[in-house]
Order: sequence, then structure tokens, then C-alpha cells
Amino acid sequence: MAMLWKFMRVAKYSKTALSPKAKVRGIPTHSRHSSSKSVPSDFAASAPYSNTVELLGKSYPQDDYSNVTEKILSKVGKNLHNRKHHPLWLIKEQVKEHFYKHYLGRRGTPLFSVYDGLSPVVTVQQNFDSLLIPQNHASRRKEDNYYLNREHMLRAHTSAHQWDLIHSGLDAFLAVGDVYRRDTIDNTHYPVFHQMEGVRLFSCHELFSSIKDGEGLQLFEQGHRTAHKQECHTMEAVRLVEFNLKQVLTKLMTHIFGDGLQVRWVDCYFPFTHPSFEMEINFQGEWMEVLGCGVMEQQLVNSAGAQDKIGWAFGLGLERLAMILYDIPDIRLFWSEDERFLKQFIGPHIWQKIKFQPLSRYPPLINDISFWLPSETYSQNDFYDLVRTIGGDLIEKVVLLDEFAHPKTKKVSHCYRIIYRHPERTLTQDEVHRVHRAIEESAVRELGVEGRF
Repeated sequence: MAMLWKFMRVAKYSKTALSPKAKVRGIPTHSRHSSSKSVPSDFAASAPYSNTVELLGKSYPQDDYSNVTEKILSKVGKNLHNRKHHPLWLIKEQVKEHFYKHYLGRRGTPLFSVYDGLSPVVTVQQNFDSLLIPQNHASRRKEDNYYLNREHMLRAHTSAHQWDLIHSGLDAFLAVGDVYRRDTIDNTHYPVFHQMEGVRLFSCHELFSSIKDGEGLQLFEQGHRTAHKQECHTMEAVRLVEFNLKQVLTKLMTHIFGDGLQVRWVDCYFPFTHPSFEMEINFQGEWMEVLGCGVMEQQLVNSAGAQDKIGWAFGLGLERLAMILYDIPDIRLFWSEDERFLKQFIGPHIWQKIKFQPLSRYPPLINDISFWLPSETYSQNDFYDLVRTIGGDLIEKVVLLDEFAHPKTKKVSHCYRIIYRHPERTLTQDEVHRVHRAIEESAVRELGVEGRF
């Protein structure tokens, strides 16, 4: 199940090469801000408008919704969660082993099946419509997602596969994969991260068989929706499903982090589960949210062909768990190819206790950027995506320092602080200056801002 966190144009801000699995073809057009100064060649914004993207063996025509960049496309197919001994692989394997060991079917075989190779390219229908997410829901915005076109996108959550897997006849499964969101920039946010989806459906017999005198209990009724249940569910069914879900996830977190772990549940809202909860764990004295979950919307379950069952779903972030478990301070490190990082996670078994040892304490370099916003169409996530696309993993954090509205002209100015720090080496002022200049000039050209630099 997705965490619906804060989830343009086709613009290529840098000359970063596409991965072998992604090609862009098109015809050149002119930038709409032709008066911009030239950008240093290493970071030049490339001019061609691309009318086709070839990704994972398929072609996708571009349209007015297309906003995926070359740098993001270069991440598709990396599948860090399937790379042996990678910290994300270790977390995935630990969760898999726990479910395989503790949840068995009638014949002693694992109850949950695992799918970790599903394509990250999904339809808008899969990503939103199948999950009953309203047309006007904020999570659909171009500012928050990577669209190949109006019909296809890079999945924003592994929940995009819920309907298809249930429709195929599955009652219990885990789906793992890379997901893509345009978001803020700091040490815990990256435009590509990894999720694990869990779904479990129950028949009337499965849910009530262990309840004394439970023969007369029912899954469904024609009642009213409240904060605690859906209108079609009986309160007894919802309470049992909720109890089972929280028990399963508490056992999982305790198994990963050890006995004595403190867990608390916070009520929240997801369009495709009700009631919904977030789990927070107390780790080293700090409460941290690690997953979201809830009782699945019966309309979703019914439409997928499981009308006689009720179920729960959860979604957890693999990076979040790995950062806590292994004490990894920066999400960019998961993409590192430095052997000093990768070798720390090679061990005789997946449960080996590992504490990440920093490669070095490289100093940050800080630069600010200020500009007047255009009268409309500006989105902070557009700027963050531009910064990330040009600066890549040199960017540690971007913070909005100041927002100023001119009293006479009513024009609005933003001032951002960009913190540059390479996770594996020391940066020089010269290379940071060239990147920062490219960001300034691309912001003018691509976002229509008026520079104050």
C-alpha cells in the first residue's frame, strides 16, 4: 500500500547519458527563453524535444504530460532490491524469510508469494484509478510524479500492482520494487526509492474459524461508514482484520529490530484503505514512521474479483528500514558504487549485525539562489527536480530559506539554500560553482523565473 506523501514539460537539463535500456528520440525545438546565457558544457540543458521514449523494450509517445528526465530514466532497471548483498536486498530478504517462516498454507508451503521483478512502468489506471484515488486527488499532480505520457508513468507506489495481483487469484502476496516521486531534497528523500507491498485477503471461514461461537459471524452488512469501518463491513470483521494486520506488522518489526521495540499506531487517511494507520517505532529515543497500512476498500477488492473476501494491505519503505537498522545517514549512499560502502554489507547470512562505518566526513559547500517566480505554473517540485537533474548526487539538501512578496508589484521571490556534498569525495569550489551556475541558468530557461543572482 502506498504512502501518499507529497507526491511539465519534457526537459532535459543535463547531458547525463541514458541507460542502455532507455532511449529518447525526437526532433529539436527552441527553448522558450532564448535570451538565457550559455550554460557550461558539462551541465548544458539539451534542446531537443523528445517525441518517443524507449524504455525496457517498449516505446512510449511523448505528450504534454511527459516530464520524466534522462537522469531518472537512467535509474530504471537498476533494481537495487535484487542486487545480492546490497542493504536493500538484505532488508527485502529478511522480510521475505520472516513471512515464509511464520505464515504457512494448509500444505506447509509459504502462504505469501513474492513478486520483485514487476515493471516500474505502469498505466495511470493502475497507479491511481484501480486504487479508487479520485481524479482531483493531489497525488496525481504532474508536479509530484514522473509521467511518460498521459496514459503511462513510472509507478509512484507498489500499490499500482494490487488490483492485478488480486485479480489473478492471489490472496496473500508481497510486491517489491523501485518507485518514483518528485519530492523535496534532503538526506531522507530521493526521487527513486524502494517499497514493499503486502496484501492479505480472508474468507469468512478463515477469519472467524478460530473464534469461539464464530459460526454466526459475517463479513458483510448493509450499514453505515464510520471512522472505524466501511459501510459494507461488519464491526466484528473489521476488528479482526485490524488486529491481524497490526499483529503481523508488530511481529515483523520486532523480528527485524529486536525485542523491546516500542511501537505506536497513528490514525491517517489513504483513499484505498479504511480505516488507515501509520506505524511508528521508537528507535534510539526517536519516534519514526516506517509504514502505512489499513483495511482494504471493499470496492477495490470486489472489482478485482474477490467479492466474498475482506483484507488488509500495508506498504513499507526499504530505505527507511535500512537507514534505521544499519545507521546509514544519507539516502544517496544506496546508489553508491564505492566498494568501501558495498563491502560493508557482505556477510555469511542476511541477519548479520552491521553498523555502517562512514567513508569520510567530507565538508559541505553551500550556495544560495534567489529568483522572482513567474505569475503562474511554478512548482517547488519542478525546481527540486531541475536541481537534482543537473547536480545529481552532489546535492545533499535544498531548503527554502525565504519567501518574499513585493508590496507594490506583488511579485513573489524565493530564496533557496543548496547544500553540496559528495558522499564519497571532497568537492572543489570550482566544480560546485559550475553546477550552481548551470542551475541558475536552467531555472531561468526552463521554469521562467527571473534571476536575482
